[in-house]
Amino acid sequence: MARWEGNARGRLERAALTLFGEQGYDGTTVAQIAQRANLTERSFYRWFSDKREVLFAGDDLEAHFLAAIEAVPAGTGAMPTLLAAFASVPEVLRPRDFLRERAVVIAANPPLRERELIKMASMSATIVGALLSRGFDEQTARLATEVGSAVLGLATRRWMDDEQTAFADLLSASASDLLAVAADGVPAGKRS
Repeated sequence: MARWEGNARGRLERAALTLFGEQGYDGTTVAQIAQRANLTERSFYRWFSDKREVLFAGDDLEAHFLAAIEAVPAGTGAMPTLLAAFASVPEVLRPRDFLRERAVVIAANPPLRERELIKMASMSATIVGALLSRGFDEQTARLATEVGSAVLGLATRRWMDDEQTAFADLLSASASDLLAVAADGVPAGKRS
């Protein structure tokens, strides 16, 4: 069992995800989640404000990105800065099985998809702010964040399905794939 599941929060997350898979998100109550985790409802509310937050709680990834962006040497370009920061993402990701099950639950529930988009927008704003702090102009910071987020999303989906390839390699391949698609969209006379 992974270390993060050894605590109350982890047990609640695992119990909730299992129940969401068995009986659906709407059919699962906080009481059932707490019972499955062998905890009380009061314990549940110490960690989460509601059952939706079981899937979205925690700012570990945002804090990790901020620290990783700050650690990149000054003078590094916006995209290389983000790719360097994103390369360390497996350090804070939950196990692949959890992420796969979470993705299925979110995909099946429009309110959860909306919450996922809100969380992603918040993370993007944080990353843009980190790039602005490093001296990049707003346009560069926003564009690099949008492109970098697309690369990160693709690499993460590949990582969930490919247990053999290192995340950094999947990130690099995803960046190359994005560049190929982007170059294909530029008229031949405009390419540099």
